[in-house]
Amino acid sequence: MEIVYADPRIVVAVKPAGVLSTDEPGGMPQLLRQELGTPCIRTVHRLDAAVSGLMVYARSAKAASLLSEQLRSRTFGKEYLAVVHGVPEGGVMTDLLGRDPVRRRTYVAAEPGKDVRPAELSYEVLGSREGLSLVRIRLHTGRTHQIRVQFASRGFPLVGDRKYGGGEEGESIALWSWRLEFTHPQTGAAMRFSKLPPRETPWLGFPMPLTGR
Repeated sequence: MEIVYADPRIVVAVKPAGVLSTDEPGGMPQLLRQELGTPCIRTVHRLDAAVSGLMVYARSAKAASLLSEQLRSRTFGKEYLAVVHGVPEGGVMTDLLGRDPVRRRTYVAAEPGKDVRPAELSYEVLGSREGLSLVRIRLHTGRTHQIRVQFASRGFPLVGDRKYGGGEEGESIALWSWRLEFTHPQTGAAMRFSKLPPRETPWLGFPMPLTGR
């Protein structure tokens, strides 16, 4: 775990793959409490356990409430990088997503219904090689497994994603939370953080975005 930024109200850190983002034994909040020596670490948003990258946590109840309101009003920016099978064109993906609690899978629903919610993301293709593509994704909604399901449903499963058809034994999911943009809950300052994935397979050989843009 790498701490990118910390002040009395927030902490921004890189969540490793395999670590829960929520407040459970061994999860990020527990690790941050131990690292920072503070009793209050509150979850604001989530990443799938298998996914890595930037996350922000609140260090007070008020900060958590203000950051959560930004998420609800869609003024909290989240961008991801992913390596997918195939060569998509870029654009906007809009679907209705449902959740199967027994199989613990998300699926694209044909029509509205109970526990079916709209999901939207936009993306651009940064580069393609050997049948794989690096895509830069901006989430407009935050549904469970949203990126993984929306790409897989169009025939572009994420590399390493065994649950949704894109992985093989031993591979990690090629999905990285690379950029966060939000308003500081105390000062009102515009906060922007970016962190590129490690230069290793499957990220090698693709052109990466500039961290300052």
